[in-house]
Amino acid sequence: MYSTVLMIHSWIRWLALIAAVGAAAASVRQGEAAVRRTDRWGLALMISLDLQLLVGLLLYLVLSPFTAMATRDLAAAMRNPVLRFWAVEHAATMFAAVILVHVGRVLALRAASAEQKRTRLMVCLGLALLAMLFGMPWPGLGNARPLFRL
Repeated sequence: MYSTVLMIHSWIRWLALIAAVGAAAASVRQGEAAVRRTDRWGLALMISLDLQLLVGLLLYLVLSPFTAMATRDLAAAMRNPVLRFWAVEHAATMFAAVILVHVGRVLALRAASAEQKRTRLMVCLGLALLAMLFGMPWPGLGNARPLFRL
């Protein structure tokens, strides 16, 4: 079960990353059409991140042997870079990305003008994209995972 859920989590990350790049890129453009495009990309990002969060919480709280090891001895886990990444850093940065996307969409809805909406989305979606990039287990790092799980 763990490997199946991990594979799903791994593949959803690409949907979320594509949506984050699309939303951040669309938010940089100006004009009413760009704002509508950003809204669509932002909605796709929010949905994919919410789904990713649910699957990630299932892994984190129930299935992952890494978090099980980390919770047995949290002090030792903080000294181990790989366990610290999975127990704290990955979860914190991804949770921050989810929060930034939701906050950005709410702030954009409350904006008085299209320019204000675009600016709020650009900042929040850009920061969410950075959090996602920093929190992903890229190949070549000590906490690496394969790019595509099968």
